[in-house]
Formats: sequence, C-alpha cells, structure tokens
Amino acid sequence: MNNPADSTNMELTKTTDGLVMPAADSKIPEGPIAEKWTNYKAHQKLVNPANKRKLDIIVVGTGLAGASAASSLAEMGFNVLNFCIQDSPRRAHSIAAQGGINAAKNYQNDGDSVYRLFYDTVKGGDYRAREANVYRLAEVSNNIIDQCVAQGVPFAREYGGLLANRSFGGAQVSRTFYAKGQTGQQLLLGAYSSLNRQIELGKVKSFNRYEMHEVVMIDGRARGIIAKNLVTGKFERFAAHAVVIATGGYGNAYFLSTNAMASNCSAAMACYRKGAYFANPAFVQIHPTCIPVHGDKQSKLTLMSESLRNDGRIWVPKDIELSKKLQKGEIKGSDIPEEKRDYYLERRYPAFGNLVPRDVASRAAKERCDKGFGVNNTGLAVFLDFSDAINRLGKDAVGQRYGNLFDMYEEITDVSPYDEPMMIYPAIHYTMGGIWVDYELQTSLKGLFAIGECNFSDHGANRLGASALMQGLADGYFVLPYTIQNYLSDQISVPRFSTDLPEFAEAEKQCAARQQQLLSIQGSRSVDSIHKELGHIMWDLVGMARTKESLTEALKRLKELRKTFETDLYVPGSSEGWNNELDKAFRLRDFITMGELMAYDALNRNESCGGHFREEYQTEEGEAKRDDEHYFYVACWDYAGNDNTAPTLIKEPLHYEAIKVQTRNYKS
Repeated sequence: MNNPADSTNMELTKTTDGLVMPAADSKIPEGPIAEKWTNYKAHQKLVNPANKRKLDIIVVGTGLAGASAASSLAEMGFNVLNFCIQDSPRRAHSIAAQGGINAAKNYQNDGDSVYRLFYDTVKGGDYRAREANVYRLAEVSNNIIDQCVAQGVPFAREYGGLLANRSFGGAQVSRTFYAKGQTGQQLLLGAYSSLNRQIELGKVKSFNRYEMHEVVMIDGRARGIIAKNLVTGKFERFAAHAVVIATGGYGNAYFLSTNAMASNCSAAMACYRKGAYFANPAFVQIHPTCIPVHGDKQSKLTLMSESLRNDGRIWVPKDIELSKKLQKGEIKGSDIPEEKRDYYLERRYPAFGNLVPRDVASRAAKERCDKGFGVNNTGLAVFLDFSDAINRLGKDAVGQRYGNLFDMYEEITDVSPYDEPMMIYPAIHYTMGGIWVDYELQTSLKGLFAIGECNFSDHGANRLGASALMQGLADGYFVLPYTIQNYLSDQISVPRFSTDLPEFAEAEKQCAARQQQLLSIQGSRSVDSIHKELGHIMWDLVGMARTKESLTEALKRLKELRKTFETDLYVPGSSEGWNNELDKAFRLRDFITMGELMAYDALNRNESCGGHFREEYQTEEGEAKRDDEHYFYVACWDYAGNDNTAPTLIKEPLHYEAIKVQTRNYKS
C-alpha cells in the first residue's frame, strides 16, 4: 500500500510518446476495486484529536465541496480558515435548477447498486475517468443521503414514506433523490447549517468578500495564500499547514454559461501557474435544457433542470417548412399535430430516449438545428413538451414535480409550459477537467488539495446528471477528512508559519504588480466586451463540435485577444476600495489562459469522447469515436513559466480492473 505522506516529488518517465507519470503517483491502493477504499482507511495515518487543535487548514470556496469540507474538518478539531468571494457562504452555480443527487440506495428495487452507479458513471464519462476514484464515489453516495436527511434537507417523499427519486440522463434506474424546490440550494442549506455552527464555535474563521490570488509555497509545500479583501482592495496574507481549493469550474470562459458570473477559474489558475498540473481541460459539458438566448443583451443562459427530461419529450417538426413557420412566428408548437413531430432522441436512442447523457442530447439538438429544424426565431432551439405527461398524470401532478421551473420559464419567456412546449437549447454547464489530484485529492504540489468541480477526477469526459452534487459532498464530507490526515500526520510538530516570511512578501508583491499593470493599460475596451469576444471564440471554435482547423484558429485568435487585453483594456477607478471591474479583469486574464489550455488539450486529443467531440472522429451514425489505443490516459498539463508558451503534456495512463472498456451504447 502506498503511503502518500512518505511520497516525494514526482519523477516523470520519458517515453517515445512524451512524459508519462508513474502509476504509483496516483496513489491508488492495492486490492480489488470494492476493497480499495476500505484498505486505504485501514492503513492511513491518523492525527491525535488533541493534536488537531495545533493544525490550521485553509479552505477556499463555500459551495457544496467547500462548505462540507470546512464544516467537517472543523468538527474533527482542525482550525479552518474559510474564504468566500461573496457576502456570505454560497455557491456560484445556478440556483435555478431542480436537479438532484445520485445515490445507490435503491429504495425502489429497480436494479440499482453501488456497482451499477459506478459503471454508469464510468460509461457516461466515456471511459476516461479513473476507476478507483469513481468506485469510491459510488460507495460513499449512500452516506450523503443519510447525512443530508440528518441535516434536515427536505427530500421529496412518496405517500409510502420513502424518499422519491427519478432517473437522470445516462441511467436506466431511478437513483436521483430530489428535494422540494431547488435541490442544490437545499443541499447547500444543510451544509451551511453545519458550517455556521462551527463558525459560531470559533473552529471556522469565515472570510467573506475575499478572493484568492496566489498560493504560497515554502520548502516545496503549500503553506498559505494571498487573498484580496474585495471591500478594502488590500491584499492580505494567510498561513496554514495545508490548503484546500474548492472554487468550482471554468465554464464562464464561454461568458454565456449556466454559472453565476462570479464563478471563475482564478484560484485554479494560480495553482496551475505555481506548478500544479491541470488535467483534461478539453472535457466540458454542454447542458441540453437551457433557455435559448434572446437577442444580444442576455448576460447568461438560465439553467433549467435535467429532471424535466423524465416527463418532457424532446422534438422538432419532421417537415422543415413547419420549422420555418415557427421561426417566423406564424404558428406555435401546439399547432403541429402528433404525426408531424420528430421525437428524435426516442428515434435515435430507443432504450434511453430523452434520458440519454447530456453530451449525446446536446449534440443531437445541435444536429437538428444545423439542418434547419430549429423552432425559435434564431433557429437555435428545440421543443421540450409536457403535453403527454399532463394527459397521463394530470396538470396538478406535473405541477407538483416541476411547478417552480415552469413558473421561472414563464416569467422569463412569457410562455406557460402547461399550454405550450418549452423551448430549450444547449449551453456550457459543468467542466469535467480541473486541477489534477491523486487518490487522496492532493495535487502535484504537496500540501495543496483540490475538491469538487475544481478537480478533474471523478467524471471522465462527461458527467451524468446529479453526479456533481454527489462528488462535491462526497469529497467534503467523506473523502478529504480521511485523506488530508495522511498528509498532516507528520506536520504536528511544524510550528505555525509567520506571514512575514519572504515567500509571503514576494507573493503579495507579485499580486500588487499584476494589479498595477491592469490599471495602467488605460485602453478603450471594457472587461465585458473582451469577455464576450472570448465567449464567441470559445463557443464557435471550441464548443460542442471541434476540428483541427477550428482549434488552430481558436489558438491564433486567443493569442490576438490576449494582446488586445494587454494593450487596450480599460479598467476605471483605482486599487483602493471596492472595484468590481478591476476584479473582473483579473478573472478575464485567467479565462483567456484557460481558453488556450482547453484548445491545446482538444487539439492534442485526436478522438471524440464524451464532452469532447472532434468532427473528424465520429462513427457513420454521428456518434463519438474514441481511440483507446492512443488516448487512454489523463492529459496533465504543466505550466511552461509564462502564459504565452505552450504548456507541457504529461500523461497519466488509465488502468481498468473492473470494467470492460467498450463503445458506449444508448440505443439498446
């Protein structure tokens, strides 16, 4: 059994294909897959409860992963410093979703199990996830439901008293537990009740309106951060024995996304520039049930819910002339008779129908719209129709399930889904890539951990619906509290670090210099205008479908955009006090770097899999065509020392023991 507390810096192997990471560096325990996590916990090093009071841990982020980790670590006895970009702990993802959380509890006896959840997750991720990490996720999933119930999360219940669940995309069983109202928000409230209790007890120090700008390394270990007080405008220094990053994904590189605009990749980019590998950046998820763009003034696309696909049927007209009439506003969806509707997901994927995974559903919608069958004035929308469900269940029953979503849709579009089909179109949602972590959730930098959407590990090339909430809470409640002890077990005698050390001073100096550089440009372009341009480049050239030509063009235009940013950006105001435009400029700099990283990764991976679709690599039926012989690895990117130089690729080979790798099939 590998013991990571004894590990040294990674020694990469040079092969004819480039740099390859030794298998030992992923720190996967030995033994059968169902026993790995048990074996790990049986052999891990522990920290005496009395000694935990001597150890400080920084947790950056307060979403599902950050809040659950901060509260759990504090309950164990560690001293936690918790940082939140907003005025109070919350997540930056959309709260409009009525999504759910997966677990293998199998209350309905429909064939689910830990293994089935594990298999569906790996299959949904198109066989590009790390097997051991995913099995652990499935294994602890049942604990999450029990934890949330104990916290008072109001999961929906059938009259029989059992927790109600549904099937989400890519699964043929009902394993997704949902709450009345907005599930993600309800789960957060459960985590925040625990977090606030620990704040009140003094075990968590909460720093609201702070944004991390730099990780501080001392003698090869992460020992603190530089964070900006967004209210005063001052950079401040914070020290700890370990640093945990839980700051979400990088979907806002596309500008139009399902994320709140404060969701950014800056903390992850700071770690990347410090030497932490960034893994699989090309794997981004397009969510199929988003509200289409209306005009050019909409700032972001509103996420609806995957749960809608349990009862809503997706279709476009069979006759392109009917689509043209819809686009001109001459007819409505309800005017089109049943025999003239193309339920294209049910036609193409009869076994799964409307419940195919998100990447499959999104590409299928794009294909229909590209052929001219789109149903709104832009031609970029398909119908999500509940007329069958209303006829089958009644209006009241459908309202019980989806009423909050229907109300929100009507408020935005002035159309009632009870009377007319919804219009939906894909938008950037979750990102499967992230900071590389080993089995312990430790990055390639000692003492630096990454959890939740911020790391790459558990989803592969695509994410099943409801698995993000599962991963964030699994990492925070049930994985990191074990694994971080293995690292901290030999740090008890290490005294607390002074923030007067030269490493802190130098890091703060670099942050201040970058800030002054942004303020001194004094060009003509606003942050948002450049960010929107970035979004168009990303969506058009690095979006749902990519080619060698589009990616090459994207890299060329991104380098030009970086030059525009560096020479023509205008940031009003000063560094004193609150300056939102200045803070957005910092994030935009990182989004441009992130966009390039995604393009490099997508250009390198000459195959299609999951959320990465290269048009050159598809089957005759238009499905993703993987190349397992050449690309069965995690792509880890090592920063080259500056933003203008291409990063170095390091491969972590994937080793499957429990699953036979085969072509994904959702037809039968």
